[in-house]
Amino acid sequence: MAFDVPAVAIVGRSNSGKTTLLESLIPLLQARGYRVAAVKHYVHPGIEFDVPGKDSYRLAHAGADRVVLATPDRVVHVRRCEREPTLAEVVAEIRDVDLVLIEGHKQAVVPKIEVNRRERDAHLVCGDDAQLIGVVSDQRFDVDVPQFDLDDVAGVADLLERRVLAAGRTD
Repeated sequence: MAFDVPAVAIVGRSNSGKTTLLESLIPLLQARGYRVAAVKHYVHPGIEFDVPGKDSYRLAHAGADRVVLATPDRVVHVRRCEREPTLAEVVAEIRDVDLVLIEGHKQAVVPKIEVNRRERDAHLVCGDDAQLIGVVSDQRFDVDVPQFDLDDVAGVADLLERRVLAAGRTD
């Protein structure tokens, strides 16, 4: 799957630490000068990002196919979907960033970093996946990719710079 912007999926079992890794990784990459987008795969339909009773909520519930809420410090787009959009469709709407970090989508054909905790699973969910470029864990695996301790966010950022961001440069 090719995107206009480099993308990496952070994958692993539920409660393995994917969000925790991203919470540390995003500001570190930004401190290094990169603009970063995050995509969270959420499997349950019907999630609301708006407050019932507010105008934007009322417009969405009136049937608008798209509602855009613009404030002085952010723009929120909500689009009604007839079917779950593909990852390619979601990423295609992201612009003006250097990297898209995707939480989940372990089946996607994109570079992947797996987060694993011994207490959650003794095995990797994508250990034989050709797209696996790194593992973040409190245990070691027999895989031919770099492996990082759970708190080695700088090492993960270095890997992304070498393997993904350098490849995406056009200058």
